[in-house]
Amino acid sequence: MKTELPNLLGAVIRDYFTDHLPRLRGTSPHTIHSYRDSMVLLLRFLSRQRNKPITGLDLTDLDPPGILAFLSHLEQERKNGVSTRNVRLSAIHAFFHFVASRNPEHLELAQRVLGIPFKRARQRAIDYLEYDEIDAILKAIDRTTPQGSRDYALLATMFNTGGRVQEIADLRACDLQLTKPFQVRLFGKGRKERYCPLWPQTAAVLRAFSDQRTLDLRSESRVFLNHRGRPLTRFGIRYILAKCLGLACANVPNLRQETPAPPQRSSQYGRRPPEIGRRPIEHQSSAGACQSDHDEPLCESRPRNEAPGHRQGQAGPTPLPHALGQGPHDP
Repeated sequence: MKTELPNLLGAVIRDYFTDHLPRLRGTSPHTIHSYRDSMVLLLRFLSRQRNKPITGLDLTDLDPPGILAFLSHLEQERKNGVSTRNVRLSAIHAFFHFVASRNPEHLELAQRVLGIPFKRARQRAIDYLEYDEIDAILKAIDRTTPQGSRDYALLATMFNTGGRVQEIADLRACDLQLTKPFQVRLFGKGRKERYCPLWPQTAAVLRAFSDQRTLDLRSESRVFLNHRGRPLTRFGIRYILAKCLGLACANVPNLRQETPAPPQRSSQYGRRPPEIGRRPIEHQSSAGACQSDHDEPLCESRPRNEAPGHRQGQAGPTPLPHALGQGPHDP
């Protein structure tokens, strides 16, 4: 039996994902995975539509009618939103930009595909947590267990920094500076690096969590791991937030029954962190009546003298929830 050589589609996809994206463009692994998932969905759809095995598809099978049918399939059958549809189309566009430069004999096909427009999506407001809701969620976490300590440190860091979920998931021990000035290094989209100040309370929580894990703060180890000892993913963090939200709903009935986005840039608008409670969480009242005399606001310990947006003569920032503390066994 004669073995068929790889067709043009196979060769182009191989060069695109193994050489062009990682080596020539320096594309991040997350973007490569997203592009790969989009191509997998497209090839599976075209294989069913054309009644061909995926190995039998060629570059000419990725024509505008097939791609438009695939985009409709995403919205109508997979129930994807317009934003997800546009993400898949963006990956297809990027692939055909490469096709046009690598195989100019298919320039006409690439031009037709690149002419497929993005659909305008309605911008919805991002959900967020209110003051009392954050307080209730932090108080609902059982910090006497290793998993609870991790969840508490994770959500406290998210609330303090307002970082994206993936930025927190990628956090390494060497990115933490838990001596003054307290700060954390985050890597955002496009590998942009920035430093975010940490409140002393958050730094104390992270220091206690690091000691519990015997984490070397000079190492490249991930800070937040799952129960299998592997780095948390953004899906795992979403699950943790939903779980803590469900626990808090038992005590706060009006807490929203949905998984909200973390409070974006909360530390950048003059808000103060939760006061450190020296007593165990279960002994703290919801009104925060048992705050320690040693509690101090965190905004005053920022690397800069004052929080952005704060001016002399203005009212002080609103105190944050009282649940953020150094640990359930502090003296």
